[in-house]
Amino acid sequence: MSNHDQSTSTSQVFSSTMKAFVLPVVVVLGLIAYLAASLRPDVVTSSNEPEAIAARIQKVGAVEIKDANRAARSGEEVYKAQCSACHATGAAGAPKFGDAGAWGARIGKGYDALLTSALKGKGNMGPQGGGDFEDYEIGRGVAYMANAAGGKFAEPKKPEGK
Repeated sequence: MSNHDQSTSTSQVFSSTMKAFVLPVVVVLGLIAYLAASLRPDVVTSSNEPEAIAARIQKVGAVEIKDANRAARSGEEVYKAQCSACHATGAAGAPKFGDAGAWGARIGKGYDALLTSALKGKGNMGPQGGGDFEDYEIGRGVAYMANAAGGKFAEPKKPEGK
């Protein structure tokens, strides 16, 4: 017989328990991470693609510079460039250019109501404000279309300082 002490200390029990439970959990989690990465390689490699880099470093905002000295566009020019796509044919329920019957009730509400509808949108027509034309130029287009259908609106002048 040997004279060895066969009793185990608390620290030895704790150490054995940690090795028996924690080590397998760490190994299993490592395998799961490895398998997930191998099944979806795009998650790991796409971050260095030029498109992904461009998306991450894109600018937060943009500045649009307009020519402040350009000549103001007439109502006819605005109509041809912006409005005629729908109002020339009556597409999407738009009143046709020159159709007094279709424009009569709208003209009766006044220029300000027509301009508000054009700038903010109405029905199928999206808002026209904030695009290629200044608000007063959209107003010129509104006056041009309404006058062609019997309205008597004056073409808006360019505001001072614009």
